[in-house]
Amino acid sequence: MAFAGVLSDADMKAALAGCAAADSFEYKNFFKACGLASKSADEVKKAFQIIDQDNSGFIEEEELKLFLQNFSTSARALTDKETKAFLSAGDSDGDGKIGIEEFAALVKA
Repeated sequence: MAFAGVLSDADMKAALAGCAAADSFEYKNFFKACGLASKSADEVKKAFQIIDQDNSGFIEEEELKLFLQNFSTSARALTDKETKAFLSAGDSDGDGKIGIEEFAALVKA
C-alpha cells in the first residue's frame, strides 16, 4: 500500500469507510480520520508525492478524482461534485491545481 509506514491501516480503513457513499467525502474529516492531519510536514510532503501520480509537482483534477484510491485500490473515485469542491478548497492561487504548500494547508485546515 502506498501509505504503509506513514499512516496506519486501521486509520485508513476507518477514513475510507467514512466516505464510502457517493458525495460523502469531506476532506477535513478524511485527513483527521486517516491521521494525516497530525503528521509532520515531511510526512505530509510524502503523502503529496504519492498523490501526485505524474510527478508534476501539482495535484491536478484527474489525480484528485482518484484521490481515495491512493489509500486503497478498491476505494471509489470521487464524484465530479466532490472533486471540484476539493480542488476549489485547495487551489488558493486559482491555477486549477494544488501545489505542495496548498496541499499542506488543506491537510492542516
